[in-house]
Amino acid sequence: MLLARLARVSGEVAATSARSQKIKLLAELFRQAEPDDAPVAIAYLAGRLPQGRIGVGWSVLRHPVPPADTATLTVLGTDAALTALAAVAGPGSQAERLRLVQELLGAATEEEQRFLVGLLTGEVRQGALDAIAAEAIAAAAEVPVADVRRAVMLAGSLEEVARGLLAEGPSALAEFRLTVGRPVGPMLAHGAKSLAEAVDKAGRCAVEEKLDGIRVQVHRDGSYVRIYTRTLDDVTDRLPEITEAALALDAPCFILDGEVIALGDDGRPLPFQQIAGRFGSRVDVAAARAALPLSPVFFDVLAVGDQDLLDLPGDRRHAELVRLVPEERRVRRMVVEDPTDTTAREAAEAFWTETLRRGHEGVMVKALDAPYSAGRRGAAWLKVKPVHTLDLVVLAAEWGHGRRTGKLSNLHLGARGPNGTFVMLGKTFKGLTDVMLTWQTERLRELAVDETGYVVTVRPELVVEIAYDGLQTSTRYPAGVTLRFARVVRYREDKAAAEADTVETVLSAHDRPVPDALADAGPGEGPEASGEPGREG
Repeated sequence: MLLARLARVSGEVAATSARSQKIKLLAELFRQAEPDDAPVAIAYLAGRLPQGRIGVGWSVLRHPVPPADTATLTVLGTDAALTALAAVAGPGSQAERLRLVQELLGAATEEEQRFLVGLLTGEVRQGALDAIAAEAIAAAAEVPVADVRRAVMLAGSLEEVARGLLAEGPSALAEFRLTVGRPVGPMLAHGAKSLAEAVDKAGRCAVEEKLDGIRVQVHRDGSYVRIYTRTLDDVTDRLPEITEAALALDAPCFILDGEVIALGDDGRPLPFQQIAGRFGSRVDVAAARAALPLSPVFFDVLAVGDQDLLDLPGDRRHAELVRLVPEERRVRRMVVEDPTDTTAREAAEAFWTETLRRGHEGVMVKALDAPYSAGRRGAAWLKVKPVHTLDLVVLAAEWGHGRRTGKLSNLHLGARGPNGTFVMLGKTFKGLTDVMLTWQTERLRELAVDETGYVVTVRPELVVEIAYDGLQTSTRYPAGVTLRFARVVRYREDKAAAEADTVETVLSAHDRPVPDALADAGPGEGPEASGEPGREG
């Protein structure tokens, strides 16, 4: 398939808001595609690269290349070129990336160039997400969409299912079944604003501790154990203690869903960032384990022996989990049998309070009659976390790119420090509507005092309310921390910068000590204090 065909359909899908029309356009595309084209096309339409991050940014893409007159690039040829790009490393890699990118863009027509640049910069956002693509694949293969969704759930990959369907037809769906050693997409949760709202939506439900660790799926068949992450990466070799815990269970064959956490000497959970660092350790696993031992905590079971449990309701699956996993390896929970009962709701609120006191990030509310919908985000599981907000001061902003070109987008955020200083806590471009982008660009240009490259430094006068999930350690910022999942709520023109939150308040709210160095911070502690070179996105 020519890349031009894919680029054209991408544009047509972006131009329509009707879901049915998107599905029709994609179904026709897949009918014309070769089986091996489909996985790449699905990834591109969803705005992702099969290779992941390939080290190409605006420093490479800013050099214009004359487009080709005739479309000759194929989807698979483009994928091969991007695979070669991803493999570039070592001395001279930047120059080699530039050469390969210019070679690829030089072979592309103007329409293909726009599509490729959007793909490389993360600006392909035409709504052709996996859910729509799954319906389109079903229409192209003339099979029920429910059958395709289940196959995707069991395969853990829409791309794999699409290739099989287009190559073999409907019979290919029978090949996708729950199998030990082949991970499935984990069941996901929607957010709820409060515990009360979540319980009302779920009905008869379980309220469980929400652990701030790393999601794992543990497969065992006899002495064979494999451990997969939420993104279905195999991390077995990095987690010997999780393998040992799986082998210690009585059942010889199972698939468990859970979380890997680390506990401090006081029994409280350690920050996610430390766990993530342990996961990233590939060299001396024994030393990493000695420095930071990890523990599995399980909350669901997908299979035991040759029995597939996915379609069982949640309370039946939990009964199987209790038979299989000892209490110390299971997530703490309580059951709300009747959500209209005041005593039950009060008990749930007490559980929520105790969970936060124990250092966990919130609770999960799970409908007890719901099956395990692998790979899907549904209303049967709801996550509830306390919402943290801060009033911070905008210290600088970065010029956007892609559809935000010409707009000041990525905000540098600071809290009030000692001696009239402002201490940078992080950046965000999340939560900004088009109206807010336009307004803040005009306002920040009025406050601008310097422009260096793509960063515009402003007078620290504009206060913005920021929601965030917590703090994480960062050596890039003067306070030693940065905001986790920060997003803009609203601007607070009713507040002066002198009324913004202090860095001491921010740190004390999360039991973090104020670094001694901040006491000596001069008035120049501004947006570049972090030394962070990153751009928006």
